Amino acid sequence: MIARADALAALEAERFDVVVIGGGITGAGVALDAASRGYSVALVERADYASGTSSRSSKLVHGGLRYLQSFDLGLVREALVERAIMVRLAPHLVKPLPMLVTAFDGKRPDRIMGVALNMYDVMASERLRRRPERRFRFGYRASEDWSPDRHRIIDAAEVLEHLPALASREPTSAYLFYDCQTDDVRLTMTVLGEAERFGAVCANRCEVSGLIEEGGRAAGVRCVDRVSGRTLDVRATSVVNATGVWADRIRPEEIHAEAEVPQIRPSRGTHIVLSGEDVPLRSGAVVPAGGGRNIFALPWLGRTLVGTTDKNYSGPLDHVGPDPEDISYLLESSNAFFGTELAPADVLGAYGGVRPLVSTGDTKRSVDISRKAELFETSSGLITITGGKLTTWRRMAKQVVDRLVLRDGLEAPCRTEDIPLGLPVEAGSLPDAPGVDEQSRELMADRYGHAAGEVLDLAAQEPAFARRIVPGLPDLLAEARLAARREQALTVGDVLLRRTRLGLLDSRALAKAGAEAPRVVAAALADELGWDHTRIEREVTAWHEEAEAEGIADAGGDTAPPVGVSPPSDEIAPPALPPEPEWEQASTR
Repeated sequence: MIARADALAALEAERFDVVVIGGGITGAGVALDAASRGYSVALVERADYASGTSSRSSKLVHGGLRYLQSFDLGLVREALVERAIMVRLAPHLVKPLPMLVTAFDGKRPDRIMGVALNMYDVMASERLRRRPERRFRFGYRASEDWSPDRHRIIDAAEVLEHLPALASREPTSAYLFYDCQTDDVRLTMTVLGEAERFGAVCANRCEVSGLIEEGGRAAGVRCVDRVSGRTLDVRATSVVNATGVWADRIRPEEIHAEAEVPQIRPSRGTHIVLSGEDVPLRSGAVVPAGGGRNIFALPWLGRTLVGTTDKNYSGPLDHVGPDPEDISYLLESSNAFFGTELAPADVLGAYGGVRPLVSTGDTKRSVDISRKAELFETSSGLITITGGKLTTWRRMAKQVVDRLVLRDGLEAPCRTEDIPLGLPVEAGSLPDAPGVDEQSRELMADRYGHAAGEVLDLAAQEPAFARRIVPGLPDLLAEARLAARREQALTVGDVLLRRTRLGLLDSRALAKAGAEAPRVVAAALADELGWDHTRIEREVTAWHEEAEAEGIADAGGDTAPPVGVSPPSDEIAPPALPPEPEWEQASTR
């Protein structure tokens, strides 16, 4: 991305076709879609990119099996189509993940679940059968969309290969099916990078204080630069509000006064992070939980991620921590399923986030409120998009830009189905960097794709940056320097919580007083951002305050567990992805 100072200068100097408010996955998607159709685009984010809901998901790109229970077939099918597109566009970021529904005590897997999985299979593959091959653009054909193998029943021995943590439970068999997994923040950052490649200008820490109006119509936004305190005007023909649960903070009197505008009802989801040694998984598990609900246990970045809960939430939105009751609920459910006796002190980390569910005003539980995206236009011409989920971000963005195109009377079809998100790379093809081991190289390839070469070049040029930020986890200190140089990272939290995910994987250890890693990251940022020793100390303090506000400082219990991570397990091979076309390779920056 361009330097933040340059972005701010461009925002003030130019007039844009569209200004997008919100730097989460939906706003990033709108920026990419609009810019790729020829619009000039500005994007402003009040905090850091993906600092809200887009960094607090379950990390799944999936159809949503539970929506079949309410016969919301349209939502499931839409998500499965998007899942296939994402694997094609970003195979290094969105990867197939085997998932198991396990049976015990000599029983066969539940037949009703089998029926649901049959429907899942059909909806996942129907698109490939019904759509003729299109003319290819950007080096891809529609026929190359990923489609998983059909679900099947596997025996006890194969169950334990996928889920070693169940050894003491002696499972009978399981349904095996496939969904996909991603790093939600890195997906957002990659989409933003592609939007910029098409000409979008993006700046974080620019808070919108109001709309600029001309003749009663929205004609831009007035922002406060939260770094300098300076006010700047960003002028644009159209304004898009893509702020999720914060959507009704932009012109609330207009949004709430006009008919047909649904109510946004935030729902909090809590996740916990456990050691991969305590709960070893090679694949994901659907875990029965109290109240007739299911949760997921997933292998993620060397840890085991358990979640999510789903409760109505009415608290403050700026900092949403994990619910202590939900932490206990998730730990108890995990212990019951895996036959473990983990205590709160064994929880390495926990996080909470809020989803923008859309309600018509009824009092149903959050799980019964619509997950569908809602788009509406109010009298000023402000277009607001909210609801939806991580998997369907591209489709939500298309809805918004389709509305803009219709309103402007243009012929400009959506192109994002064919725009690669980054460029995949094999770890072995990356440049050598002394001191960087194979595990770190693999992570860099998965996280950055071809751009990982810049991280390793930096590590090779300055050996101090080849070190790991946290012993036992493969993230490199070079990533902190690159985040400040290329991704507008300005704080220790930007690096630990979002550019890497260490703040979730070892949150309690990193939030302890005297923890070394936050200070090391601050020193790496200092060289790039011009901080002196006093500023470094201030930034370390700010990190601890952020960790406290986000509720990650004492997640799980009072005794922080040791820092460390289990060695990576050999992966069970997912269905083979189509080979990259030899006849053309699409590239990014």
